[in-house]
Amino acid sequence: MTQAKNGDTVRIHYTGLLADGSQFDSSREREPLQFEIGAGQIIPGLESQVDGMNIGDSQRVTVPAEQAYGQHDPEKVQQVSRSLIPANINLVPGTRLQAQSGNGAPMVVTVTEVADGVVTIDANHPLAGQDLIFDVELLDIVQAA
Repeated sequence: MTQAKNGDTVRIHYTGLLADGSQFDSSREREPLQFEIGAGQIIPGLESQVDGMNIGDSQRVTVPAEQAYGQHDPEKVQQVSRSLIPANINLVPGTRLQAQSGNGAPMVVTVTEVADGVVTIDANHPLAGQDLIFDVELLDIVQAA
């Protein structure tokens, strides 16, 4: 069988689960995920598990937070004045907003609390701090290195 290796472009189907068994994402109802092994296009912990799989193999892998979206960083949680956010935006916990970092780069933040003219926003990835479980199947090696 053909084995995936660093530099190969592969196609996988996956289902992503949290530790409690709830599903956070899946490619099963859409096109498979295509990426190059070793190019850093997906989270490192999943990429390393695909390396060495054979076409047709399926496996369940647990990816620790450090090899997924990292640990939750409390420094990425800030309180800002409600007046800094356009008034036409309905702010409730869970609202995702596009913002600019200190150096002007775009970033996505999540509203976690709205109270007394102050909005708490979190710039951590929503899955930061969580170990992730993936059911992954290697469908094809599109281009071998």
